[in-house]
Amino acid sequence: MKWNSIRTKLIVFLLLPTLICIMATMFISYSYTTQSLRTRAVDENKNLLYQGYKNIDSLIQEVNRLSLVVYSDSDFYRLLEAGYDDMSANIQIYSSLNYILTSMPDISQVYLYGVKDSKATLVTQNTTPKRWQGIPPYMDSRIAETYPVSVQSTHISNSYGLNSPIPQLTSEPVFTLHRRIEQIPSTEALGYLSIDVKLTAFTDIMNQLYERDKENIYLVDDSGTLVYSHDEADLGKPLNASWYDRQIAASGLTQGYFEEEGAVFIYQRIESPGLKWTLVKQIPVSYLFREAKEAAGINILLLVLLMIMIIALTVLISFRITAPIKQLTRYMNQVQTGNLEIDIRPAGKDEIGLVTERFRSMMDTINNLILREYRLELSNKTNELRALQSQINPHFLNNTLQIIGTLALELKVPQIYALLSALAKMMRYSMYNDEKIVTVQNELDHVRAYIELQKERFENKFTFRYDMEESLLNALMPKMILQPIVENYFKHGFNLARADGLIEITAARLASGRMEIIIRNNGSSIPAARLEALQQELQHPGRLDIDSMKSMDSKDSKRDAPGARIGLPNVLARLRLVCGDSAVLTVDNQKEGGVAVRLDFEIVVESEAI
Repeated sequence: MKWNSIRTKLIVFLLLPTLICIMATMFISYSYTTQSLRTRAVDENKNLLYQGYKNIDSLIQEVNRLSLVVYSDSDFYRLLEAGYDDMSANIQIYSSLNYILTSMPDISQVYLYGVKDSKATLVTQNTTPKRWQGIPPYMDSRIAETYPVSVQSTHISNSYGLNSPIPQLTSEPVFTLHRRIEQIPSTEALGYLSIDVKLTAFTDIMNQLYERDKENIYLVDDSGTLVYSHDEADLGKPLNASWYDRQIAASGLTQGYFEEEGAVFIYQRIESPGLKWTLVKQIPVSYLFREAKEAAGINILLLVLLMIMIIALTVLISFRITAPIKQLTRYMNQVQTGNLEIDIRPAGKDEIGLVTERFRSMMDTINNLILREYRLELSNKTNELRALQSQINPHFLNNTLQIIGTLALELKVPQIYALLSALAKMMRYSMYNDEKIVTVQNELDHVRAYIELQKERFENKFTFRYDMEESLLNALMPKMILQPIVENYFKHGFNLARADGLIEITAARLASGRMEIIIRNNGSSIPAARLEALQQELQHPGRLDIDSMKSMDSKDSKRDAPGARIGLPNVLARLRLVCGDSAVLTVDNQKEGGVAVRLDFEIVVESEAI
């Protein structure tokens, strides 16, 4: 369909606003939905992480409370303060440590080091307590900070540097609470207590905070080490993530969120005695906006169905509206080709149908007028034919000229015979109208016959000569090109008072397969104003004003300036039809007097003629 078609414009301008409105509605709806989901998810997860923070803090506080048993159990504290070495003291120590071990199901082992007697005790589940003497305290348990409590991030459980193997001991990820037991009221260390807690203590809490396989959860200490993660392989390892260092570690906020790397991150800081952790939840945008995408998918499906319906209805309506216009256009095209007897059918009762009915009425009126004019013209043509039949047949006239020429020879008047022969040649050349393209040789012969007659008319007061390359005589050119140019000399430029008139035709080959023909004379020059107008016409031959030329010819043709009615634009137009649009015709006055007409065109031979 073309853009200038009413049907195309109607379809486009009906569909485009509809499509824009629907797409804008979907975009606004999707943007609002995603923003609403983001806000709701952030608020819900902030509350969720805050609850997780409370649960983790409670867990740490519970372990810390258990570590304070060393102070609430006076016998235990006294033994540490005085040192212990007998069996009953050992039993008391084992009993207190076992109480701590069994108070929480997730505690895997308890380590105690007494500074007074340099004894280390390790109590684990389902094993016999072990004691070592004369060894230094475990390095991680020996807290040197001002605060007596420290929580060690996730690590693999070990035997606290004790040499004797413990077959029942299983290495597993744990986090440890270390406490320095002080001699109150001073800060002098009586011993060091370490409680290993299994990460299963975090599992139930963390599982309530995220959707496994869809969201990610991280519990990070203040050094950037993972205390807990959705991926067990990363436990105890540094969290190598640029977003953590840039958005969380550098932030002083207790709680916050940000969006980066195609996900929304919500974080909550956890601060308890001996620890500074951060709880981070990562929600992929694709999962967060899944409801919006599902709604968008449904909307797109509905949009496709709606667009199919709209397009079908729009096209149907457009075709129903424009079909009568198309049909009316076809009627007009048939009329333009000359078919005036077309059957114009009604196109409805609307405005287009009214136009069609008016066109039908107009064609009936035109056909009636044409029929009447045709009958009158036919009558006139019949009369003209009868008149033409009574005129002399050109062939009969040609034959008569030959008879007269023969008689002139018999009467020994060869000059009359030569003139009649020249006239007969010109008549034969003009009679064969089917030959529109001739050779340069034919055109030159026609000019020579014309010159013979003019010499007799003007009593040999001029000289005619020509100079052409023999190889150019077979080149093709339009018929009746040279003779009208030569004839203009005798009509407008010949001076009867002079006896040295000259007309000359030369032809030469140019470069690139072109040739030029120059017709010169020594007659009167063309006035400057008329010459300039003629040259303008030759530069734009298609813009020739025929009516003005006819008017100019009919007013005062004999008094026109020389060269005014030479018909050169018509000559150039016919030359271009045969030899191509590159053909050139120029006319100019000569310095020594007279006019020179130059033809420049491509050489066309017989094999190239069409």
